[in-house]
Amino acid sequence: MRRVSAVLAVAVVVLAGLAPVAAAAPAAPATADAAVASDGVDAATQVENNSAPPDPETDRLGWEDGYWHNESIAVDQSDGITQDELDATIARAKARVEVIRGVEFDMDVPVEIVPRSEFANSSGNVSYSDAFRRFDNTKFEALFLIGEGEGSLDVQQANRGASVAGYYSPAADAIVLVTDNESSLQVDELTLGHELVHAMQDQEFDLANFTSQTRDGANANSGLIEGDANLVQYRYEERCGEGGAWNGTCLRPDGGDGGGASPPNMGVYFLNYQPYSDGPAFVAEQKRQGGWEQVNELYDAPPESAEQVIHPDRYGTDPPTEVELADEHADGWERVRPERRTDYAEVGQSGVAAMFAYPLYAEEGDVQRYARDVVGPNAWLNYTDSGEVSRFDPLNYGFDAAAGWDGDRMHFYRSDDGETGYVWRLVWDSDAEATEFRGAYESLLAYWGAERVGEDTYRIADGSFADAFHVTVAGDTVTIVNAPSVDSLSEVRESVETEASTPAPTATAAPGEETPTATDATTTTEAPGFSALAALVSVLGAALLFGRR
Repeated sequence: MRRVSAVLAVAVVVLAGLAPVAAAAPAAPATADAAVASDGVDAATQVENNSAPPDPETDRLGWEDGYWHNESIAVDQSDGITQDELDATIARAKARVEVIRGVEFDMDVPVEIVPRSEFANSSGNVSYSDAFRRFDNTKFEALFLIGEGEGSLDVQQANRGASVAGYYSPAADAIVLVTDNESSLQVDELTLGHELVHAMQDQEFDLANFTSQTRDGANANSGLIEGDANLVQYRYEERCGEGGAWNGTCLRPDGGDGGGASPPNMGVYFLNYQPYSDGPAFVAEQKRQGGWEQVNELYDAPPESAEQVIHPDRYGTDPPTEVELADEHADGWERVRPERRTDYAEVGQSGVAAMFAYPLYAEEGDVQRYARDVVGPNAWLNYTDSGEVSRFDPLNYGFDAAAGWDGDRMHFYRSDDGETGYVWRLVWDSDAEATEFRGAYESLLAYWGAERVGEDTYRIADGSFADAFHVTVAGDTVTIVNAPSVDSLSEVRESVETEASTPAPTATAAPGEETPTATDATTTTEAPGFSALAALVSVLGAALLFGRR
């Protein structure tokens, strides 16, 4: 096996006490292709190396390290890409990103290609405190994405190991591409182009400035960062396709995409995928209004919530509500507070949407009824006019049950005997939307096997999410309390009042009819739209399942 690493010369000058200042990004010309073609290079023409125009006297958009964006290169990676081939591929890909994005590269970027097995084994060597693990486990349990018997950090790592096709490290100023061909390392040029956009973002805007310790904050930042990179990648892919300026010259690995396998947990994947689905449309709308210059300005004022990425018209006009939530736990319980991070969670609209969408893939309860009551495939998937699932924005995180989110906050608790519970408060844009969320949440509880055991009180008797739940609505606010048992709900939050009641009897079928069982409803394949869910992986391929980071 051959490891290929293109380590290009990087000169960094650090002045004590002074932070580096990124040069202002130039505005994109009317058409970047036209700007390159103005010196005699036809953007729609592929030229051989021996007939390429001479190198320009000074660096310019569309030319990098000796290669024009529309220049063909002699690369055969069927038995693995060589060092010289990789160097040429990187240079031309940088030139191509410049043409699309309208920003000149001022930095060299090391690129390393590693087998997926090596990436999966090496990227999980991180130590976490017990408090942080308990905090994270309870958060994903609250979203019904990862059950009590699994470690959330391990599940997330397994997802990353299976689905990541490449990443850029701001700390190392370097790119790592992940390949599924263990014996001959190959390049997916679209993934390389995507990661080069991240290098450009770091050069111009310093990605170290974009950090958040909540999921909603992280997805808001990523909506801009990944939206920008995915939009460029989408335009890159168009030019590589039939009729495009670079058709026939773009490198793809054997198999045709970035590789990887279906993530072990689709719910966790959907939580993380939201910026990749909604981000390109968010950035495209900003570009439509003011070109790449307006997109560049977003880095000084990024979205404040994932909701603003899902609904671009709310950017700058609808800031999220800071939800107030006081602790009311009894003696014998304590708040879970990890060190060196916020002691609460905020999952945002993307978290709510992932929670509601996951049952369509979980194969647990009555999915047909759930799809009718909460969200079905026709509401979850975005379709083009031709009836195909959109590759540009495949998933709809703005369906009714999740729309109207205005803020949320979760607190997690631990008892003296090691049990956990939580309180989740959500604020909505209106009383009606709060009530709509409660109805959808009750259907979610029913999907996972809950029975109503009292006013506002529910219990899941067994399974990965076996617990008690208390759900109340006060105007535009929903408060959910979770505890190991009905009796301990008031220990997690002392203001909870539970009153046991006898569950309503199961409806009896009319004469001549058969009462459907959960198994019957789950296993049928005749419901309209569910074939799209079954075919989601094959239809979307890398566009949905294999994320570039």
